[in-house]
Amino acid sequence: MVLTVVLATLLSISFADAAIPNAMLRGRPGIPQIPVPERPVTSPNGTALPPLTTVYYFDQLIDHNNPSIGTFQQRYWMNYEFYEAAGPIILMTPGETDADGYEGYLTNDTINGMIAQQQQGATVLIEHRFFGYSNPYDNLTSQSLELLTIQQAIDDLVYFAQNVDLPMPGGDNVKPDTTPWVLVGGSYSGALTSWTMVNKPGIFHAGYASSGVVEAITDYYGYFTPIREYMPQNCSSDVQAVIAYLDQIHAENNTAAIQSLKEAFGLGGLSHVDDFAAALQFNLFDWQSLQPDIGPGTLFFEFCDALEVKGGVSAPATGWGLQNAIYSWGSFWNDTYYAYVCGTTDAETCLGTYNTSQAYWTDVSVNNANRSWFWMVCNQVGYYQVGPPPGQPAIVSRILQPVYDERQCVNMFPQAFSSPPSPSVGEVDMMYAGWNVNVDRLFFANGLRDPWREATVSADGLYKASTMTQPIYEGDGFHCSDLITENGIVDETVHAVQMAGLGYMKTWLA
Repeated sequence: MVLTVVLATLLSISFADAAIPNAMLRGRPGIPQIPVPERPVTSPNGTALPPLTTVYYFDQLIDHNNPSIGTFQQRYWMNYEFYEAAGPIILMTPGETDADGYEGYLTNDTINGMIAQQQQGATVLIEHRFFGYSNPYDNLTSQSLELLTIQQAIDDLVYFAQNVDLPMPGGDNVKPDTTPWVLVGGSYSGALTSWTMVNKPGIFHAGYASSGVVEAITDYYGYFTPIREYMPQNCSSDVQAVIAYLDQIHAENNTAAIQSLKEAFGLGGLSHVDDFAAALQFNLFDWQSLQPDIGPGTLFFEFCDALEVKGGVSAPATGWGLQNAIYSWGSFWNDTYYAYVCGTTDAETCLGTYNTSQAYWTDVSVNNANRSWFWMVCNQVGYYQVGPPPGQPAIVSRILQPVYDERQCVNMFPQAFSSPPSPSVGEVDMMYAGWNVNVDRLFFANGLRDPWREATVSADGLYKASTMTQPIYEGDGFHCSDLITENGIVDETVHAVQMAGLGYMKTWLA
């Protein structure tokens, strides 16, 4: 069962072991993981520091609107190898994921550590409420998840900064009223950086938002715009041809042609055409895992090569045409991609979204990032990755509209929704400013090739001005490319963004 809406892990991972791969969650915003360095960490005076994987716990309020309810244990990690007295505290949440495995963001392998090293600061990574093992309750039922909101997440960051005693020398005296705190984030957590500085001004002295999806959007067809613009044009042409054909036979209610097309992809067992249209998005979601150091073996380009290379010859920009595209794309699914996505599971169980009895929809155990993010999508941020309006080029079927994903909100949370809900994107954009953000000392870093670009302040046609107090820099990178130090070595435009961010931090923290 798949939910084709928003959100895929940034890393290319196999879904063969997943119970039900979900398209809605394959394009999920998020920051890429990086390996945790194995080197020992020492302080500036040479003292050995605890391993980066050491977990600390903070007593966080369960409900900031009702502190009397009590607290829960929120996990965090920290590194003070560069810290000197009066240095800043660099705080990040990895956002909508289990924070285990993101300890690399405590080091100078990332922009967080680069800022800390430049400014003699300490880095802190905090797990977002209801993700990983930072849960107010021992389940993810609809009733528990009522406390998973943007505002509660903002209040968590503020309450942590104002009350934590960090496990380092002088760590009980580094509150925001005496020490500058810098809030860093990427993707959703980049948006959370902006939203926090709008909603709670004066707590964080400066912010760095990478690929921050600041504008909540329901019908987020713009996800596919950068992909279509920057993918190989012959591949784009042939994908458009197949999608146009699918939409045509669907409009004609040509059930025989639809069944024949599904069978060409090895998906004849899918009962519903919208689930088939959603499955075809999967190859496009693989774009989100790309970074500047991509090689020819990445899955997205394997897909395009399968469509466009015949006998060592690449198709022209117009592609090989519809019939070859159906055959080649279908063969890629049959020979390579189906096993990657579904393993040995049948198509309806793997990709269907109409059987709500499966554990994918009913499992309420903790540390289920898909379920927690699903809740935020259905209630507040939307980001449904759908087909574009008529008249625009389409690499995704127009069969897919927000109602396809909103129906699945009912699948996942029948106790909360009796009918498909509309997320409150208008309220979110009004409360937290969205594209209209205007706060001091907030650095925005974006990428031209980022599928989330259209929800950032670098969206096409927005023309938001970059200022000295709220700079906006855009490199030629992908999603959150600038967060990773190595990407600046590979791509000089990403390096320029990183250096600009460090320059502004140096000025703002002087």
